Amino acid sequence: MNSLAGCFCLKRNRNPPGFEDSMLLASETTFTVNEVEALFCLYEELSSSIIDDGLIHKEEFQLALLNSSNKKNLFTDRLFDLFDLKRNGVIEFGEFVRCLSIFHPRTPAADKISFAFRLYDLRRTGYIERDELKEMVVAFLQESDLSLPDDVVEAIVNKTIMEADLKGDGRIDQEEWKQLVGRYPSLIKNMTLPYLQEITVAFPNFLMRTQVHDSELVS
Repeated sequence: MNSLAGCFCLKRNRNPPGFEDSMLLASETTFTVNEVEALFCLYEELSSSIIDDGLIHKEEFQLALLNSSNKKNLFTDRLFDLFDLKRNGVIEFGEFVRCLSIFHPRTPAADKISFAFRLYDLRRTGYIERDELKEMVVAFLQESDLSLPDDVVEAIVNKTIMEADLKGDGRIDQEEWKQLVGRYPSLIKNMTLPYLQEITVAFPNFLMRTQVHDSELVS
């Protein structure tokens, strides 16, 4: 996504479907008003990369993350599902900002832990089942271009379940996940994108037209 740093959004001709006010989004997320305005430039670029309708479709989401609109990736599919809060098959601007806020360096760890749990809870049962954990381990290995024998993958999964499953029911609930992350904070390392707090540096043009100062939101 670094290639998007050169895009300019000096003038907004029309608001896309599902557009929400910058002040509202800033009040409900970790982003400042200026950061929300800057994110709109990124959103416009993503939402017009394949289908120019002001909405981010799964193919456009995959293109941004994987540089391919056809490549299958479990991690990307799950992220799209979580960003698609209305479950209507597209990501609107408000959804984009709210979910991306989870990855902001200033977002509380508790929110990141909860989001990561939902990411791994593939079947949305409220638990991370053993087979779900294995699917995610395999997906992460593939994403890193790594290949491990199945018995090694099984050993990783078994060790994780044994350590996390404090209740002994063969699965990981939200409280067990929270305790596991407490012991191994690196499990949510990928829930933070440092460049998000410098988004207005990448897209400085918003600062020239924003009419609301971030300080005005502080009560």
